[in-house]
Amino acid sequence: MLTALAIRDVVLIEALDLEFASGLGALTGETGAGKSILLDSLGLALGARADSGLVRQGASQSVVTASFDLPADHAVASLLAENGLDAEPGEPLVVRRIVKADGGSRAFVNDQPASAALLRELGSYLVEIHGQHDDRGLLNPRGHRALLDAFGRISTDAAASAHRAWREAETRLESAREDLENAARDREWLDHAVAELSAFAAEPGEEAELAAERAAMQKGARLSDDLEAVSGHLEGSEGGLAQLRQAARRLDRIAAEHPALAEALAALDRAVIEAAEAEDRLGEASRALAFDPARLEAVETRLFDLRALARKHRVDPDQLAALTEELAQRLALIDAGGEGIAALEAEARAARAAYEEEAATLSAARQMAAVRLDAAVKAELAPLKLDAARFRTIVEPLAEPQWSGTGRDRVEFEISTNPGAPFAPLVKIASGGELSRFILALKVALAEEGGAATMIFDEIDRGVGGAVASAIGERLARLSARAQILVVTHSPQVAARADRHWLIAKSHDGLVTRTGVHALDAVERREEIARMLSGAEVTDEARAQARRLLEAA
Repeated sequence: MLTALAIRDVVLIEALDLEFASGLGALTGETGAGKSILLDSLGLALGARADSGLVRQGASQSVVTASFDLPADHAVASLLAENGLDAEPGEPLVVRRIVKADGGSRAFVNDQPASAALLRELGSYLVEIHGQHDDRGLLNPRGHRALLDAFGRISTDAAASAHRAWREAETRLESAREDLENAARDREWLDHAVAELSAFAAEPGEEAELAAERAAMQKGARLSDDLEAVSGHLEGSEGGLAQLRQAARRLDRIAAEHPALAEALAALDRAVIEAAEAEDRLGEASRALAFDPARLEAVETRLFDLRALARKHRVDPDQLAALTEELAQRLALIDAGGEGIAALEAEARAARAAYEEEAATLSAARQMAAVRLDAAVKAELAPLKLDAARFRTIVEPLAEPQWSGTGRDRVEFEISTNPGAPFAPLVKIASGGELSRFILALKVALAEEGGAATMIFDEIDRGVGGAVASAIGERLARLSARAQILVVTHSPQVAARADRHWLIAKSHDGLVTRTGVHALDAVERREEIARMLSGAEVTDEARAQARRLLEAA
C-alpha cells in the first residue's frame, strides 16, 4: 500500500509530505483547491507522461517520491528482478520522478535509475486510479478473463497442462513431417551413402589402430637390415656367442692354474649370459617389427579409404559408425512410409481432444460464473443510482489461433447505461462519475479479486447526493477492509465514512498562491464536513448534522 508521498515544486505545491495508512482516506476541499494536482503528482511518480508545465514557476525541477509497503511475495519483486533492480525484503519500495523545467525527466526505483516505462508497469501493480480518463484496471478487457476466473474460483491448471501437451504433440508431428520430407528428397543419395558406409563398416577407434599398426610395420621395414646384420654377428657356429662359449670351455680347463684365469672365466661366463640375453631380445624385437609387405599395403589402403570417407561426409573417422546408423534410420523412416507419421497424428489428435475437453469445462464454468457475477453487479447498481443500467459478462469462443493455456474464451465486461441502449465496453462510458460508480459496483461484486493494493477514486460521487452518496461511502468502506482506498470527494456522506481525512486548500501571501494538504483532527474534520453540508457559511445546524454523520459511520 501507499505509505508516503513527497511532492516538491509541482504547479502550486511548493513542498508537501503526506503519510498514509490502510483503510479509507478522504481528500476534500473547495473546487479549484488543487485536488487534481495531487493526483497528477502521484501519476507522475507512477510513470505518467512528464510535462514541464507541472514544474512550479521559478523552480528548476519538480520531484515526486512515493513509498509503498508490499508483502515479500508481491509480483513487483519479480518484476524488479527481471529488470536488474535490487529490492531488500521487508524494505519499502520507493519510486521517484524528476521533471526539469526544460522538459527532461528522470526516474528512480529504490534510488536506482529506471525508465518511465518501468514505472508505468510498476504502477499497474501498485495503484488503480479510477476516474473519468482512467483506462487501466477494470477498464482493460485483457484482464477481464482473469477477474472472472478469480470470482468463480476457476483454475486453469488442467487446461494449461493439456494445452502444453497438445502443442508438444503438434511440434513432434511437424518435426517428423519435415524430417520425412527432407529425407524423401535425399532418397537417392541416402541409398548410395548407406550402401557405401555399410559395406565399409567402419568402427570407432579403427583409425587409431590402423595408424599404429602401419607405423610399427614401417619402422620394421626401416630396421630390418640392421637387425639381420646384428643377428648375423651373434648367431651361427662362427657367431660371436659361439666364439664366447668356445673360449669359455677352453679357459675352464686351465682356470685352476692361476687365480686370474679363474676371474677371467667368471667374466666370460657373464659375457655368455649377457650375449644370450641380447640374442633373445634381438629375436623379440625382430618378431615385433616383422612385417608383411602385403599386410602393410592392406593396412595403408584401409586407413586412407577410412580417412577419405570421413572427409567426404565431413565427420571424424570415429563418427562414421554413428553416421551409418543415423542415415540408415532416415532411410528406414522413408521405407516405413507414413506409419510413424500416422502414429504421431493420432497422438496429436488425442492431445487436442483432451485440451478441447478441458477448455469446454472451463467455458461452462465461466458461463456459470458470468451469470453469478452479472447478478452480483446488478444488485449493486440501484443503490448507486445506476438502476437504469444493465451489466453483462460476455464469454464467447476465440478463433483457434488464439487458444491458449487459459482456454479458448474471450471475456469482456459490457454495460448499457439507458433502457434500449446497446451494450458497449466499460471504457465507452462518457460520464466520469457514472464510470467510477460502475467500477465501484464491480469492485464490490468481485470482492477485490485481482486488484492493486491501493485504489483511488476521483470524485466518484459527482452528480449524486443523499442516499446514493451514503451507498457509495458504505461500499468504499467495505472495500477498504481488503485494500487501501483513497477517495477525492465532494460528498459529506462519503467523507464521514473515512478513517482519515485530509483537506486540500489554497493559500495566498499577497505574491504567491500555494496548494497545501492538511490532515484533520476530529474537530477539524467535523468542521470540514459541516462546510461540505452548508457551503461557505458553516451553521450550527450543519455542525450538528456533521456530528450525526460521523457518529453513524
